[in-house]
Amino acid sequence: MTQALAFPTVSAVGSIDAYIQAVRQFPLLSEEEEFCLATRFREEEDLDAARQLILSHLRLVIAIARGYLGYGLSHADLIQEGNIGLMKAVKRFDPKRGVRLVSFAIQWIKAEIHEYVLKNWRMVKVATTKAQRKLFFNLRGMKANSEGLSSLQVADIAHRLSVKPDEVIEMDTRLSGHDLALEGDNDDEDAFAPIAYLSDHSSEPLRVLESRARTYLQNDGLQSALAALDPRSRRIVEARWLTDEHSATLHELAAEFGVSAERIRQIEVKAMQKMRVNLTSLAEQT
Repeated sequence: MTQALAFPTVSAVGSIDAYIQAVRQFPLLSEEEEFCLATRFREEEDLDAARQLILSHLRLVIAIARGYLGYGLSHADLIQEGNIGLMKAVKRFDPKRGVRLVSFAIQWIKAEIHEYVLKNWRMVKVATTKAQRKLFFNLRGMKANSEGLSSLQVADIAHRLSVKPDEVIEMDTRLSGHDLALEGDNDDEDAFAPIAYLSDHSSEPLRVLESRARTYLQNDGLQSALAALDPRSRRIVEARWLTDEHSATLHELAAEFGVSAERIRQIEVKAMQKMRVNLTSLAEQT
């Protein structure tokens, strides 16, 4: 393999088609190979392992970038931005989470492409047809002021440029509009910025795993921790904390077991400590 193909770029191989062919030469990794390489990079900072992880997933970036061609941006530029997201994903990937890199990287690749499209959206979308391009380069100079156009002005401009009145109004609206930042400029604006209500993190692999872990600990994990207690300790914990009805008091349980309320408190404290240790151990295993 030539040096150019060691890490192909569109400029290095000459065209987007040649780049795609070059990327297809890199084999996909098995789950075991991926885990080994990711572990080497994470624990030993082995850059060659990171390079192999990136090369084996370049075809994923091509596929994702292809879905954004409708924005008028070049496939090569979209791939370049997606590759940056892939590199960020490899840097942050933890193989011990039990998720394949392909699932983890999709979010990072899309995030970089989304940011690139958003930054270039107005330049791309403001003038895409011949009539729109004509209006884009002439409308501002033909307007008498910065205020909105009257119906007579719209009709006059449409006639002089041989376009439809509706197209004049649409372009005037676009040129008069302002970009809205996806993220706020400061902390006070973050809650009202589009990123606050447009982003959806519920499907991110790490969040899915964390949700599954919480569900497990709240159900099977809790039952497992309770099962490790002796019958009296389990009865006390359940009566004090896990009943949907009236929670038993220390004195009520003291009367039930024929001991002091202080003794019930001591048993409860030890039982809760033991459960905490068991739940922590289970959390590390999931």
